[in-house]
Amino acid sequence: KNKKKPLTNDEVIRGLKEALNVGTNNSTASTSKMDGFYKNPLIMIPFPAEAEKVKNTVVNLGMQKQVDDFVMTLNRAAEEASKEAAPVFLEAIKGMSISDGFSILKGADNAATDYLKNKTTADLTTKFSPIIQRAIEKVQVTKYWNPIITTYNKIPGVQNQNPNLDQYVTIKALEGLFKLIAGEEKKIRTDPIARINDILKKVFGSK
Repeated sequence: KNKKKPLTNDEVIRGLKEALNVGTNNSTASTSKMDGFYKNPLIMIPFPAEAEKVKNTVVNLGMQKQVDDFVMTLNRAAEEASKEAAPVFLEAIKGMSISDGFSILKGADNAATDYLKNKTTADLTTKFSPIIQRAIEKVQVTKYWNPIITTYNKIPGVQNQNPNLDQYVTIKALEGLFKLIAGEEKKIRTDPIARINDILKKVFGSK
């Protein structure tokens, strides 16, 4: 019976990065489809919480449809941006330095995703912002936002609200992607079928 060679730290790091690559590819494939954000309750982007007062006020004035349309465009923007998300994520994963692979391997089901999130969120936010901006323009988010905010701001005595929609969608889209990547990481850790190549089999099958 041939003894399996023990895993090296390098192999573990390669396996972890590969798991994140696979997780990213699967996640961005699902989010970049129509309704990838909008109809996924796990990551659907809601009306900005800081502008809840705006929402309630205009809904009372009969603008429920405009509110719904606006929320849909926020999600459409995230779906549109997801078409360009994979290379940005894959680059971040490639450039991420991991010294102790074993501690992540032995960690929680989302330990690699968490590590990625901590190490790359600032960088990803910078690189992702222009992609979101283009997507927001393409799906015309502001066209749907303007009637809502104009109606609201006309009400005497209200404090003008002006959430930064680019920033809001960027943060929410990245959060959503990380959430899905964590789900994919968990699959690779727990389901042998999800280990689609040799390095994943070797690293995650060893536990």
